[in-house]
Amino acid sequence: MGLLDGKVAIVTGAARGIGKAIALKLASEGAAIAFTDLTIDDNGKATEKEIAALGVKVKGFASNAASFDDTQKIVAEIAKEFGKIDVLVNNAGITKDGLMMRMTEQQWDMVINVNLKSAFNFIQACTPIMMKQKSGSIINMSSVVGVSGNAGQANYSASKAGMIGLAKSIAKELGSRGIRANAIAPGFIETEMTHALTEEQRAKWNEIIPMRRGGSPEEVAKVTLFLASDLSSYVSGQVINVCGGMNT
Repeated sequence: MGLLDGKVAIVTGAARGIGKAIALKLASEGAAIAFTDLTIDDNGKATEKEIAALGVKVKGFASNAASFDDTQKIVAEIAKEFGKIDVLVNNAGITKDGLMMRMTEQQWDMVINVNLKSAFNFIQACTPIMMKQKSGSIINMSSVVGVSGNAGQANYSASKAGMIGLAKSIAKELGSRGIRANAIAPGFIETEMTHALTEEQRAKWNEIIPMRRGGSPEEVAKVTLFLASDLSSYVSGQVINVCGGMNT
């Protein structure tokens, strides 16, 4: 018996990285998985196969999460094919770093649209389905920089802070309908992006992390599983930092 047997989960931006780890973790506990990415390329197809090997229903959907109309269509398609939606993980995200004085309007708009507007899009589309079911768990993937800010990442920090405010507001709006909403704020997580860092850069990161190491996508996925399952049945409107003690 899995913690999510009979549940259906949407995970956005899940062809690789943290999103993929989350999709695999939820599937390992019995959830059927509908995951999205901008394109379902070789990475997406490989993720599909890995999830299917766990014995659950899975389908990857090519979706521009920043598009309201595209999201409405994709969620309707998922609801029709899977029958319901129990868990929504808003994980799609990008970075376009730069100091504020040099940041372009395009850099600002792209990050806000892909990171924050996409969460609005999916929540808005999934809410009517969850309200009919009188149950649901919405999980926004924020960041420690959404809690504390970071020089050179004003756009990213603002988008991730917005995801926290969005989760807290949805928790208050929909709690009476049996719908919970929470946010996860990962810190320095070992992904393809961080593998490009030099040893010197990694050492500097480790110096400011009390646990003296980066986290793994699997460690973020475990917290997501907690929030997706009935283990967190009375947890809503919260932000869980998965950062090795960086934000205390």
